[in-house]
Amino acid sequence: MLNKKKVQTVDTDSFDSTLLKYKNDKGSLIILLQKAQERDGYVTEEVIYKISDAINVPISEVFGVITFYSQFRLTPLGKYVIRICEGTACHVNGGKAIIRVIMAELGIEFGETTSNGLFSLESVACIGCCSLAPVIMINDNTHGNLTPESARKILNEYLKNAKEKEA
Repeated sequence: MLNKKKVQTVDTDSFDSTLLKYKNDKGSLIILLQKAQERDGYVTEEVIYKISDAINVPISEVFGVITFYSQFRLTPLGKYVIRICEGTACHVNGGKAIIRVIMAELGIEFGETTSNGLFSLESVACIGCCSLAPVIMINDNTHGNLTPESARKILNEYLKNAKEKEA
């Protein structure tokens, strides 16, 4: 029997009923991980143990699937998710400089979240706003025609707004 670690998550009863639905169905691993991440925003340690038990799959296999597929996260996303376009139009219009500035300002790389939990950074192939290149999205807000200076200013505005909401 596995030594389970207690971690508080949202709506455990609902997920437990989902686990019962897929009990002993090893082919449901990805579906269960997707449902867990949809519920919690990432795949929690508690869920990994529960899924392993429910479908009788080793924990190492569950971790293997989580780490293989980029859609799964083991840590929560920040309050502001920054998606940086790395498409051709953004690349030829100075996108690399925008990437360097944002990474330097936040002190994180793609796939990471700042220690204060405010910002997560993701790379995307295309945002679909090529006429505004280079472009980033912060949550649902698109910011285009960026320069290193304007990118820095936008980050500072989000940081300022977050601090004001805390106060």
